[in-house]
Amino acid sequence: MPVDNKLPLICIIGPTATGKTRLAVAVALAVEGEIISADSRQVYKGMDIGTGKDLHEYTVGNRSVPIHLVDIVNPGYHYNVFEYQHDFLSAYNKVVENKHYPILCGGSGMYIEAVLNDYLLLPVPENKALRESLASAPMSKLSDLLASYKPLHNVTDIKDRNRLIRAIEIQDHYLNNPTEKTALSLNPVIFYVHFQRDILRKRITERLHYRLNNGMLQEVKHLLDKGVLVEDLIYYGLEYKYISLYLTGKFNYDEMVERLKISIHQFAKRQETWFRRMQRKAWVFHYVDGTLEEKEKLNFIFNTLKEHCDFVKPPTPIFQ
Repeated sequence: MPVDNKLPLICIIGPTATGKTRLAVAVALAVEGEIISADSRQVYKGMDIGTGKDLHEYTVGNRSVPIHLVDIVNPGYHYNVFEYQHDFLSAYNKVVENKHYPILCGGSGMYIEAVLNDYLLLPVPENKALRESLASAPMSKLSDLLASYKPLHNVTDIKDRNRLIRAIEIQDHYLNNPTEKTALSLNPVIFYVHFQRDILRKRITERLHYRLNNGMLQEVKHLLDKGVLVEDLIYYGLEYKYISLYLTGKFNYDEMVERLKISIHQFAKRQETWFRRMQRKAWVFHYVDGTLEEKEKLNFIFNTLKEHCDFVKPPTPIFQ
């Protein structure tokens, strides 16, 4: 358990292209914080531009903010939410041992909830007998079977046969191997960076063209040249999916750009939907207006923290 779990877990979350990283760095510089990434793709080494790591933003002047759970596995590996939960707890303990504020920053809703809700996520071995019994079952029957174990919030499980069978395997294991767990006390205060839909769409489109013109194509080509399989890049989705399909001749450039733009817009909407569901489940979000100046955002965050937890507002911070 952490050395000191009275420190609030400052959460800066929201959909893609809302400037979460820059804001988290500003907060960290002001309060001696360390950032723990909540991004399902930034864990991969060499996948920098497409995942929006923006590593240069973690250094301001001669000060650098420590960042955790970025660049921790090789591309081609399929990192999962169980591993993330385990790695988060390890990183969180290191931060509070340093007596620094932990700052969770990202937009991967499942990863964020896995931390805040302390999901029961245990390593589950392969059940060959169960897999054989499900091998010939129709997808509809498999979906019904999974639904009998749990509410189907993550619909991606029911679109792919292998994922669906794995999800059933996991739920069957939990059912037959009940495990008690100790609840964590993370004391989260959640800040949600918000833009109006039309502004966010414009930001996404402008960022996409900037990245395409500043090395993202070369990044994906380099991954392919290093031996990362096209199938793995498709699995990572969005930029890596569509650019790899373009580079292998499946789309022309204009088709790739248009399909990718639409997919990122749709992805942002799914993120917003996920976060609205979190609020319906009683998580309290403090909305940060993304159009505010940096100082105004910081003042709002620090005043909110002072109201909701044992937090001393730092001197007026300046983000340079």
